[in-house]
Amino acid sequence: MAAPLTLLVILSVTIRAVLYRSSLAEVISERVEVVSPLTAWKRVVEGLALLDLGVSPYSGDVFHETPLIIYLFHFVVDYAEITFMVSVLSKNDFKGYEGNTRSTCGLNNAVIALFILTTIKGNVLLSAIFLSLATYQSIYPLTLCAPALLYLMQRQFIPVNFRRVSFWWFIAQYAFMYLGSLFVIVGLSFFLLGSWDYVPSVYGFILSVPDLTPNIGLFWYFFAEMFEHFRLFFLCVFQINVFFYTIPLSIKLKEHPVFLIFMQLAVISIFKSYPTVGDIALYMAFLPVWSHLHRFLRNIFLVSCVLLACSALFPVLWHLWIYAGSANSNFYYAITLLFNVAQILLVSDYFYAFLRREHHLSYGLYLKRKDGSEATLVLK
Repeated sequence: MAAPLTLLVILSVTIRAVLYRSSLAEVISERVEVVSPLTAWKRVVEGLALLDLGVSPYSGDVFHETPLIIYLFHFVVDYAEITFMVSVLSKNDFKGYEGNTRSTCGLNNAVIALFILTTIKGNVLLSAIFLSLATYQSIYPLTLCAPALLYLMQRQFIPVNFRRVSFWWFIAQYAFMYLGSLFVIVGLSFFLLGSWDYVPSVYGFILSVPDLTPNIGLFWYFFAEMFEHFRLFFLCVFQINVFFYTIPLSIKLKEHPVFLIFMQLAVISIFKSYPTVGDIALYMAFLPVWSHLHRFLRNIFLVSCVLLACSALFPVLWHLWIYAGSANSNFYYAITLLFNVAQILLVSDYFYAFLRREHHLSYGLYLKRKDGSEATLVLK
């Protein structure tokens, strides 16, 4: 098992190294599907330049990453020799603030991946720490707290029973570790920066969505066309989608917290304010885990074709709109809307397949009526 994993890691690092050094990297770095106002490397470079000049990187309206991120890169610039496997950058690239061919989305995904790993391993403290780091980065991973609690309670044989003291005691312990870690991280950010300027620049930016740069999300076009006096209401409606499905999904999937993590990651990717393909890649990396559901999927061929077609049409319609001038924003948003609808259909199909498989495990694969004839299963 270790040897194939090692070969896979070597192969993946080699492919990334080749792509990074190719001309394709420069083209991809400018794509709005890959970078967002939150994660764009050019904005990190601006923040580093301001920090070097002794100016707060949050004094303008360019940099919107968290303080720990910018000080991490600042530390790497000055002191560390890092390899491509760790940061996909060489020290020389950092020294000149070159290498503007990537985004910081990979770091966010790495933190969430470490949270999932430590949760599955049953390490309560590390799970809470990495969840607090993920929440500190972008707020939305807060919804992953529910599946983490459900999984860790299953490992410790604590029943989900509101009348049991052990249930509430474990929630209190996890909440204390999570909130304590978050408090330490926020306090460290204030200590490094010397002010609270980053709070409105990071979290206010995520929640209020002031930058309407086109992306693959649902926010930018809708709020660009909206009357200002309706903005706050619809902003709340859009933002609540990420958090609204947590409770019903947790109730339905309380016995299956790993699948609940997959569902929550998909919901975050679809409904967050500034999504990129990196967010989509994170939850789609889980799809091989659910390969046993393929026989129960209904629309996988259609959805796959739509996703591939949209991926191909994104750069085409962007070029027609921005460079050729023969299209407008409606064309690009139409393909964005179709892309998100396809994601919703994909996630819904996997959810249906998961529930259908669970039903068959309980009642058998071939259902029969009382008279012995074959029955058809319809899930509602």
